[in-house]
Amino acid sequence: MSSQPPITPRGYARLHEQLQHLREVERPRNVRDIEEARAHGDLKENAEYHAAKERQSHIAGMMQSIETQLATAQIIDPKTLSGNRVMFGATVTLNDLDQEDSPPVRYQIVGDLESDLASGLISLNSPLARGLVGKELGAEVVVTTPKGQRNYLIEKIEFI
Repeated sequence: MSSQPPITPRGYARLHEQLQHLREVERPRNVRDIEEARAHGDLKENAEYHAAKERQSHIAGMMQSIETQLATAQIIDPKTLSGNRVMFGATVTLNDLDQEDSPPVRYQIVGDLESDLASGLISLNSPLARGLVGKELGAEVVVTTPKGQRNYLIEKIEFI
C-alpha cells in the first residue's frame, strides 16, 4: 500500500467526523462507565469494570488508527480532475454486457479508506477498479472477479 493512500475530500471529512465522535462522545461515555463500575467495589471480580477498560483500549486503538490515516492520506478532489480515462476519483457508468437486460451500474473509484460497495464507492485496489483504471470512454472491459470474468462497456466517465 502507498505511504500516502488517496482519499476524496468527502472521505477525509467522514474519517474526521468518526474521530471527533470517538473523542467527544465515545471516550467520555467510556470514562463515565469506568467510574460507575469502580463505584461497585472490588475491581478483581468486577465484569463491568473489565469490559469498560477493554472498551477504553478499543476506542484508543480506533482513534490512533484514524489519526494515522488522516495524517498520511493524500486528498484528491475529483472535481479538479478531467479526461476520458478512468482514474482515481472518476465516477464510471457501466453497462454489463453479460446481462443485457440489467440497468447500467455506477461506481466511483475511491481509496481503500472510504470504499463502500453499497454506496457505489469501490476501492482503487478492487478487481473491478483495477480493470477499469486507464480505460477510455466506450471501451469494452473484461474484469476478472472472484465470481469469474465479467464484460462491461464504459458508458460514462465523470469527475464530480
